[in-house]
Amino acid sequence: MNHDQGLAAEGEAAFPHLFSPVRLGPMHLRNRVMMPPHNSAIGNLWGTDEDEATRAIAYLESRAKAGVAWVGGVTGRIQNQFIPGFEPSGISAETKGYFRLPYFVDRVQRVTGTLHATGAVVTCQMTMIGGFPHAPSPRLSGPAGNSMPHVLTTREIAWFVREYGYSAEQARRAGLDGIELHVNHDDLLEWFLSPLTNHRADAYGGSLENRARFVVEVLTAIRGAVGGSMAVGVRLNLKEEVPGGYDAAGGIEIAQYLESTGLIDFIHAVVGTPWGNPSYIQPHFFDPGQWSGLAGDLKRAIGLPVVHTGLVDSPETAERILSAGDADVVGMARAHIADGEILLKAREGRTAEIRPCVGGNECINRRYVDGLPFGCAVNPHASNEVEGPWLRSASPRRLLVVGGGPAGLELAALAAESGHRVDLWEAAEEVGGQLRIAAAAPRHERFGRYLDWQRNRLADLGVKIRLHQPATAADVLAEDADAVAVATGASARRPPIDGAHGEAVLEIRDVLSGAAIPGKRVVVVAQDDHMPPLALADHLSSRGHHVRVVYATNGPAQLLGRYIVGVILGRLSAQQVQFRFMEEVTAIGAGTITTRNVYSGVQDRLEDFDSVVLACGGVSESSLFEELRDRRDNVHLLGDAFAPRRLVFATRQAYALAKILQGPAGAGTPGNHKDNQ
Repeated sequence: MNHDQGLAAEGEAAFPHLFSPVRLGPMHLRNRVMMPPHNSAIGNLWGTDEDEATRAIAYLESRAKAGVAWVGGVTGRIQNQFIPGFEPSGISAETKGYFRLPYFVDRVQRVTGTLHATGAVVTCQMTMIGGFPHAPSPRLSGPAGNSMPHVLTTREIAWFVREYGYSAEQARRAGLDGIELHVNHDDLLEWFLSPLTNHRADAYGGSLENRARFVVEVLTAIRGAVGGSMAVGVRLNLKEEVPGGYDAAGGIEIAQYLESTGLIDFIHAVVGTPWGNPSYIQPHFFDPGQWSGLAGDLKRAIGLPVVHTGLVDSPETAERILSAGDADVVGMARAHIADGEILLKAREGRTAEIRPCVGGNECINRRYVDGLPFGCAVNPHASNEVEGPWLRSASPRRLLVVGGGPAGLELAALAAESGHRVDLWEAAEEVGGQLRIAAAAPRHERFGRYLDWQRNRLADLGVKIRLHQPATAADVLAEDADAVAVATGASARRPPIDGAHGEAVLEIRDVLSGAAIPGKRVVVVAQDDHMPPLALADHLSSRGHHVRVVYATNGPAQLLGRYIVGVILGRLSAQQVQFRFMEEVTAIGAGTITTRNVYSGVQDRLEDFDSVVLACGGVSESSLFEELRDRRDNVHLLGDAFAPRRLVFATRQAYALAKILQGPAGAGTPGNHKDNQ
């Protein structure tokens, strides 16, 4: 047995269920891991050949080469129907069906041909989101959206059934191995199944058999198109989260009925909503695989194979779910974004090297909330696979990085992986910057684990870290490095509010770090559009403080996004946190806070508090850079020292600068680390 075979045997022994094969109908999997569809945020498969499609395929191929058995990488929107001039709108609005694109078959054959060569199987997921504009009844699925739908007629239902059949034939022609019918997360088909949204009095409403009629007719049309040549399954919510929807027992009843039709080969069991708590893309506030027990209840109630997806963030979590008999296959999406070689590393016994996902949902938030290109907070390589492996520089140099926050850490690691000799100076007693402080908030432990991983990475790369090392311009110039990167972060911002420097006024960093302890009744002044004010409120309220949060905006956390905001707001509501919106704090006095409505100018007062905590972001600390750039060449600024932003901005800036420091494209050879796909 050679060394590689020995490593593989060791890894497979540690994860015996994870690396065992399984069959779902005609579809044979080499292991128990599938990747649910998520690559639309990375690169539009239906975009140009030269750019977005090629980028998406390269991303999928890299994960399949590393061991993913099943790639659910083709999101198949069904052709929509509505009157001329009607304009569906919103994130999930369906217009032109992908299966109707003239190049659908050719484009998907590129995907299947590429991924089949790696040993993976490929499926598509057929979707038609409810309310855009269709529904079974004039009902809404939840309180977060109020656009009333068009109620489908039986003639329109029959049209959709035929469209699903046509789409299935296209999927068969494209060489796909299976079809997953999207019957969850506000899909039109879920709305027909649900007693919350289906109040029809015809053959498509009332009993379970009637509410499932549309789904069964669609499955029948799909089977008519593909026969037994492809696996066919249903992705189903284990339960609905809104009162009036079906519960876990109802979910099992639906699954048993669908199984009884003989039309499906598997059920993909999930939880969550696109807007609520829990989100169907569960963030870091939840435990890994938190709902796998519900999937296990379903598995024990039916005979079909069960797939379960839901914050399966590591090989250990996957093995636990599989070994407990809660699922036959697990879905892992964000874990593969964070580390494209997660399965390879597990199989080779290198689990300590796996880059951990922090569960902040930036991977979906950036594209659909910020309107920015895809980005993973912890893995800047993700979506850049088309460019090939990370290169070593043809001209290695000495780099000094000043500042050990997220930007400085990532730059130091990437530069060292390019072959540069790197020194990192950090003024504090440990690296991590503000992220280290944020990790102290409730359910933010994943950020601490990410920092631990970064420290180990830098140690393995031989980066020399000096702690308790503040930097002056003279210090940096005396070091005479070939290049200098200033990542000195940001200091706490105290806004120009009368009384903001009073003794009772504290700052979020001091409170989270434990350096300051507020009184029992706390008012949080929130001037931050993302998580920090809410994390602070969680930190305080979970410790028994009475908390009020004051926002000048018309709602909390404007940039947080629907896939995570409902979770933290649900936690804070349960902990009786109170909110005041559209109010700017203008003065803080002894026992009185004065506010002004930002729209009307009307003043108000808050009383009965012991402490005020400012959650108002930071101010860039760029003075060192300003002093250095006039005195030497090749000095760079990045991270919060340029403009305070989030973790994903810091790591992406580090990646961009590290590419520049590599030298001309193609000048080097592949880097010495394995997480470069």
